[in-house]
Amino acid sequence: MANELEQMVLRKAQAWLDGPYDEETKKQVKYLMDNDMKELVESFYKDLEFGTGGLRGIMGVGTNRMNVYTVGAATQGLSNYLKKNFAGEQIRVAVGHDSRNNSRMFAERVADIFASNGFTVYLFDALRPTPELSFAIRELKCHSGVVVTASHNPKEYNGYKAYWTDGAQVTPPHDTNIIAEVEKITDINMIQTGAHPENIHILGQDFDEIYLNRVHALSLSPECIKHHHDMKIIYTPLHGSGVRLVPASLRKFGFTNVKLVPEQAVVDGNFPTVESPNPEERKTMSMAIDLAAREGADLVLATDPDSDRIGVALRNKKGEYVLLNGNQTLVLLLSYQLTRWAELGKLDGKQYVVKTIVTSQMANAVAKFFNVKCYDCLTGFKYIAKIIRENEGKAQYIGGGEESFGYLAGDYVRDKDAVSACSMAAEAAAWAMDTMGLTLFEWLQQLYVKYGFYREGLVSVVRKGKEGAELIQKMMVDFRENPPKTILGSPVVRINDFKTLETLDVKSGVKTPIVQDSSNVLQWFTEDGTIVSVRPSGTEPKIKFYFGVKAPLHSVEEYDKVLAELDAKIEGIKKDLKLE
Repeated sequence: MANELEQMVLRKAQAWLDGPYDEETKKQVKYLMDNDMKELVESFYKDLEFGTGGLRGIMGVGTNRMNVYTVGAATQGLSNYLKKNFAGEQIRVAVGHDSRNNSRMFAERVADIFASNGFTVYLFDALRPTPELSFAIRELKCHSGVVVTASHNPKEYNGYKAYWTDGAQVTPPHDTNIIAEVEKITDINMIQTGAHPENIHILGQDFDEIYLNRVHALSLSPECIKHHHDMKIIYTPLHGSGVRLVPASLRKFGFTNVKLVPEQAVVDGNFPTVESPNPEERKTMSMAIDLAAREGADLVLATDPDSDRIGVALRNKKGEYVLLNGNQTLVLLLSYQLTRWAELGKLDGKQYVVKTIVTSQMANAVAKFFNVKCYDCLTGFKYIAKIIRENEGKAQYIGGGEESFGYLAGDYVRDKDAVSACSMAAEAAAWAMDTMGLTLFEWLQQLYVKYGFYREGLVSVVRKGKEGAELIQKMMVDFRENPPKTILGSPVVRINDFKTLETLDVKSGVKTPIVQDSSNVLQWFTEDGTIVSVRPSGTEPKIKFYFGVKAPLHSVEEYDKVLAELDAKIEGIKKDLKLE
């Protein structure tokens, strides 16, 4: 079997040596054939799949790697679908990229192919945050767009995300239709290149100003910023595209004491100062937190390489910096927006917010307090964007996001936006200090006293290879056939199945429909308010378990004690479900 695989791989590799590929690519393929059969197999044993969001993979030569040829096939397939879908129209597209190695080269290849297909192309002159690409699609009335990024993946990776006319990542039926067109590109001679360079229009600083003006229009407390304009803020772009716009946005809001982590303000796709450029991880944030401690900073902000995810660290009463999880950041930003909208008399019953089904239920409690509708949608910002699209002309979106460190304020972007989120976090900190004399962390504690102390956890169970993927599917089947009756001693009273789109009341046996898109997700709700959500990854053999627990917090003085109790409860649930 192994020999058959190697023979197939050698045939595919030989086709690259014999085909119209560039000499450097052929040289690398020949080297692998002669010296590294293991890497050759990894590079050619399958074709890099264009999934529902686009491409993502390790960079290198071969059909299973990110390179100009796999990127080219994806772009020609997308071009063919756009021509079918918008027949007779002059198709307009926008192209952006982040700081990763080869991102500029890939973005220029994408722009070239779009232009060669006769499209009007708007290409950013250098790296930009992903949310600005989403904004450009809407602002320039484009039919589609592409951003070259692999988000916060390790340096070996790059990727490609496709967007639709509303500036959101593609959703059904377009996602599967595009995949079908990409799969038809079986020969690189089918890819159109080198024609109509005049179709490419460069977007520069002037366009940045349009975007930054829209971000600044979100500001709700300019007077508070004037009083605290010199609040010490430490920001790190983690070698990524946030360096272009986050400091500029903070300045436009009025903050005058923003200091960047100098080593991480250098644009570098090798991300030399971190193991992983992911602001969710404390070790990734350590340089920023260390600088904040030396400077006595009030607020630490970070963005991932394409600046759609935000990291926030706040100083507690002991002077320690606490790294917020994505749920806490969302609750703070949502609470700030809703509080100020209420104070400014802007809530009239026609507003709403959105969160994903695995994001903290505290967001629902906050929305309920302000009598604002809170939608729960499937995981992924494209589903938040879908709800915004469906409500256009009917209701007003305020803000929303997901537990994985993504937030969006305002609807002029249709993807998570760390540029605006950083500015809103800084403004919230100035407002809390100006109006209540509280730091942002102290205000978060007050919110827990008001709404209840919600605490979340996450475990990812990875099973490698084809057998691993099959095992994970079996786990989901078993969970459906034999769900837990209790979790840490508390009876399971309700089960949500987003595959069958039914809610089961365990006691009565009554099933009611869930109005939602279908997805292979299960949720168990216990009598004591615990929620466990189970979701297999769509891109790798991994299954995620999300935990939500809560308890009353009667005073801020009890914070550390209740925090320890809730964390212990989450650890107990993991053991009860045999996840440790």
